[in-house]
Amino acid sequence: MKRLLAVLLLAVVFAPVAAVAQSDEEAGDVSEVDKDRLGPLRERVRPVSGNLFLKKGRFELSPSGTMSLDDAFFTKYAVGATIGFFPREDLGIHLRFGYAFPTVSHAAQICTTESTGAGTVRGCRPPTFEQLDGRAPGQITLIGGADVEYSPIYGKISLIAEKFLHFDLYGLLGASVVGYNGPNGGAGSKAYMSGGGNLGVGSRIILNRFLAVRAELRDLIYVESVAGTPSSSLRNQLLFELGLSVFLPTNFIAE
Repeated sequence: MKRLLAVLLLAVVFAPVAAVAQSDEEAGDVSEVDKDRLGPLRERVRPVSGNLFLKKGRFELSPSGTMSLDDAFFTKYAVGATIGFFPREDLGIHLRFGYAFPTVSHAAQICTTESTGAGTVRGCRPPTFEQLDGRAPGQITLIGGADVEYSPIYGKISLIAEKFLHFDLYGLLGASVVGYNGPNGGAGSKAYMSGGGNLGVGSRIILNRFLAVRAELRDLIYVESVAGTPSSSLRNQLLFELGLSVFLPTNFIAE
């Protein structure tokens, strides 16, 4: 009986030791795992963390150039600037102004028909600016407005040699003031002012902690008086804008 009790006592004492030894054997050589953490693979593939660029509490000053797209009569080239402030990282408030130079669109054509001895001949040619001045819609000269920007997306794209392209994506919505040349009741045109709105999408390519390249695609919607019509009509104009943004202060403290 005493021998049996002694055997049971030894089994109770040495069983945990055997279990620990077995666990260590099943786990393998932990030093090899730790070695991998500092190995060549970890040195080659570094984790991407943190933002190169933050907007909250900063002002944005952005000179820009704008071009109208898909215009039947006048292609507009505008120079201007945008100034904004970001009370939150994903929310900005902007004021914009631009002066536009309308030119005759390559798509504009004047077509006429003439009767000859051989029949009717139809011919088309590009119009001159004087022929469209005050008669064709879309002769915009000034663009101003206030926008609200929502930018929920900040992204990074891996390039080469552990270099990353940082960018953000945003949408905007706002009110606009549009100056344009319209019908004068005769030859030439006169200046008009109109109200409207615009909506669009954009992106910034981050260059460093205070510089970014900004690209926007906006749809400008406004009311315009057109020659030959008794009332004003609602028009829209697609605009592409490219600018260089400077953020002030030039540095920030990551939260």
